[in-house]
Amino acid sequence: MRALAAIVMAVVLSSASALAQTTTNPRTSTAQDKSPAPTEASDDHEWSFSASAYTYIVPDSGNYAQPTFSADRGWLHLEARYNYEALDTGSAWVGYNFSGGDMLAWEVTPMLGGVFGDSTGVAPGYIGSLSWWKLELYSEGELVFDTGDSSDSFFYNWSELTLAPVDWFRFGLVTQRTRAYESDRDIQRGLLAGASFNWLNLTGYAFNPDDDKPSFVFAVEVKF
Repeated sequence: MRALAAIVMAVVLSSASALAQTTTNPRTSTAQDKSPAPTEASDDHEWSFSASAYTYIVPDSGNYAQPTFSADRGWLHLEARYNYEALDTGSAWVGYNFSGGDMLAWEVTPMLGGVFGDSTGVAPGYIGSLSWWKLELYSEGELVFDTGDSSDSFFYNWSELTLAPVDWFRFGLVTQRTRAYESDRDIQRGLLAGASFNWLNLTGYAFNPDDDKPSFVFAVEVKF
């Protein structure tokens, strides 16, 4: 009888132990499932800003400055320009950033803007670049539909093709099509050279260098 009682007692204790393990293990698993996984800060939630001023030295037309300010956060692009489409004229833009590629990297931002001041209108536009090795093709353009006079609608463009032999220096070719000042040429072309120092970019442009009176542009850009 003592042996039988011992056997029964051992079975009961084994069953209780198994039952305890069965009821406690799921709680441990549930607690682990509910614990938050570590996450890394995403660049999509960080703002980046750029401010630039282009000083135009135009013979027989007067000199002026063309400032631009932009802000980016993930896909969102915001931009404001002054004296770009015409003097005493501003424009405000919103766009969507796309990018991709590795060896051949590309970026494009389609935009929609409003123009106000001496000229008024609405304008679809874009900013884009294509980079490979030490070469980069950059272009920005906008088609302004003048709401005051449709005959004054105009396509503006600024494009650069540059080579950067070192990280801080670049040089190349530039073209522009603008109505901000008068020119004998529909598409002006020229040369450029620029240097970069951390958050500061300095660039000089010479348009129509073969003319008797070429135009010059000096640009200062700060990124933060």
